[in-house]
Amino acid sequence: MKQVDITPEVIEEHGLTSEEYEYILQIMGRTPTIVELGIFSVMWSEHASYKNSVKLLKTLPKEGPYMLAKAGDENAGVVDIGEGLAICFKIESHNHPSALEPYHGAATGVGGILRDIFTMGARPIAALNSLRFGIPDNFDTRYLIREAVHGISYYGNSFGVPTVGGEIYFEPCYEGNPLVNAMAVGLVKHDKIARSAAKGVGNLVVYVGAKTGRDGIHGTTFASVEISDESAQMRSAIQVGDPFYQKLLLEATLEVINAGLVVGIQDMGAAGLTCSSSEMAGKGEVGIQMHTDRVPQREAGMTPYEIMLSESQERMLVIVEPKDFPKVEAIFHKWDLEAVVVGEVIEEQVLRIIHDGVVEAEIPPEYLILGGKAPVYTRETKEPEYFQRLKNAELPKADSSLDPGKELLAMLAHENLCSRAKVYQQYDHMVQISTVVEPGSDAAVVAIKGTDKAIALCTDCNSRYCYLDPYEGTRAAVAESALNVAVSGAKPLAISNCLNFGNPYKPEIYWGFSQAIKGMGDACRALDTPVTGGNVSLYNENPESAVYPTPVIGMLGLLEDMKLALTQFFKNEGDQIMLIGNLPEDLGASQYLEFRHNMVAGKVPKLDIDAHKRLIDLLQELSSQKLLKSAHDVADGGLGVALAECLFDNTLLGAKVTLPQADNPILSLFGEVQSTVIISFKPSNLETVKKLVQQSGLQHWMLGEVTSNGTLKIESILELSTQELYATWRDALQLK
Repeated sequence: MKQVDITPEVIEEHGLTSEEYEYILQIMGRTPTIVELGIFSVMWSEHASYKNSVKLLKTLPKEGPYMLAKAGDENAGVVDIGEGLAICFKIESHNHPSALEPYHGAATGVGGILRDIFTMGARPIAALNSLRFGIPDNFDTRYLIREAVHGISYYGNSFGVPTVGGEIYFEPCYEGNPLVNAMAVGLVKHDKIARSAAKGVGNLVVYVGAKTGRDGIHGTTFASVEISDESAQMRSAIQVGDPFYQKLLLEATLEVINAGLVVGIQDMGAAGLTCSSSEMAGKGEVGIQMHTDRVPQREAGMTPYEIMLSESQERMLVIVEPKDFPKVEAIFHKWDLEAVVVGEVIEEQVLRIIHDGVVEAEIPPEYLILGGKAPVYTRETKEPEYFQRLKNAELPKADSSLDPGKELLAMLAHENLCSRAKVYQQYDHMVQISTVVEPGSDAAVVAIKGTDKAIALCTDCNSRYCYLDPYEGTRAAVAESALNVAVSGAKPLAISNCLNFGNPYKPEIYWGFSQAIKGMGDACRALDTPVTGGNVSLYNENPESAVYPTPVIGMLGLLEDMKLALTQFFKNEGDQIMLIGNLPEDLGASQYLEFRHNMVAGKVPKLDIDAHKRLIDLLQELSSQKLLKSAHDVADGGLGVALAECLFDNTLLGAKVTLPQADNPILSLFGEVQSTVIISFKPSNLETVKKLVQQSGLQHWMLGEVTSNGTLKIESILELSTQELYATWRDALQLK
């Protein structure tokens, strides 16, 4: 292709600093070609290189007794669940594309994370998500929500993977910069786990899947800048996906992996062919020579620059021994997919790109890949001015003149607490018929076919907590995700994370990011839940402000017996109700404080991580002895909201309870705490349950019992029909 002069303007357009360009000159010993500059640009972007985060990420715990692949080693983490089986799971973001084209942005976010899973040889068995938007009163925000949810449901439903859970929250800071985080989970046999490293000099580099187009060019660079009027023009950076085509790619990919025909395999996600080829070469400590003119193209006249940087969807790069290529080709053709030899593995450790016989790029892959010699930075940190001011703010006292019943109804109608059924009912959560606990409880539970086992899955993050205190807020996110799988009957095993933050060049933002990483590491070490991998999404800002620090935790838990799965819902009249954990000290950091007093302030509720671990162990013991009918964590909205939620599976039931802090009903109902659960059980199990709880050393209170009169009665405080509570909660979220 025609050489382009590498001017300062061209360098800036590629998102490279002058210092980074000088480093490129040192590496190359000459002026780079435009193809080489494009390759450096995408591989050194924040989205691909993690250049501003990797030093901090290396401090996270990555090892544990169940880990089969450590964070960063492969496309996704792999966790042993016994019987020769493993779970492969990961969560990633597609925030910037979803801000501009919410339907395609969200859909391809789902598609990309699913490819990460089946590239490992795992069949996807579940998907989840974590979403953040501005306040839904805004017409534009409602449009973003509808389109993003439609994109998620379209791709997941069409592909045939159940979307079993997730979360969605609304705050003004997400206006114009929504967060769309997608998580996928797959099942694989230990001996069928595929690896991504290129090996074997002379082996073939095979391109499989959809043809390459011009969609998504510089999508990785786009994801590494703030959303602005200028970046909003980069709509060619938005990819378009086809879930039906990807379903064919799934089946063909698993067939060649299971047949033992694959040496290495990598999906073409961020940075497309550039990232897949350089990472495979770098991991294998070999070189790859590739002919871009052989790459299947759906548009005429594409240049090697465009081919290398395209992020067209549903594509893979596979390393195959020459003797096996006819078999690989036949399998992909059987599924109506292309399989084309585009290059070969070479001994010289270089990524060499040839187009029509002309060498367009030659770069040592070690200078391109994460963990190699790509630039790595540690940014300046500065505690934000607001941190101490809000942490030590004088909080309003709970107003005893307010009607607790009316306050509870208002809280249940709040956009951050009301039913999400209007969202998750658009997802097919029963395809594959393995879903044991459906969306709407604390965690989804999915059966492992052919065994008695099941896994529990959830995504969690209280972004308000993380804004007020990123260290404590992130500890709380890990703790709550572990508790959510524990109240579902599972043992927490490991996490994936998606770290959504603002511009790392702003010291206050980077301070929050570093504090969040520290909090996550401390909590994961204490709870024995190593980090399997994840994603960093920076530059999440609109013209007015950055988003709240939002380190989303995707938690995996294991049930040895799926019959022990629990839900949050009360089951039978006469069952006893117990509260285990803590009582609120004030309204600090609570949803009620923001709702009633328009304040986001105060200290994040205290987390005693040792007590939290004892609570998780206690729940596993109670569950294993089949002593519980239900379990539900007390989280956003406090005890009042949690009690109401326990009734929303059967509105004929009610509850008669007495609060431990009855003299201060507003605080008791709506103050927020950590490490606290509501459990219910048969009266005949009362003494056994009490004994086990006492042995745990945790505080506990008998609240009352489940009734059959369809009324929530809190002695001397409120009495409301379950139907009214449910209807208020069910109908509140308006998306049209």
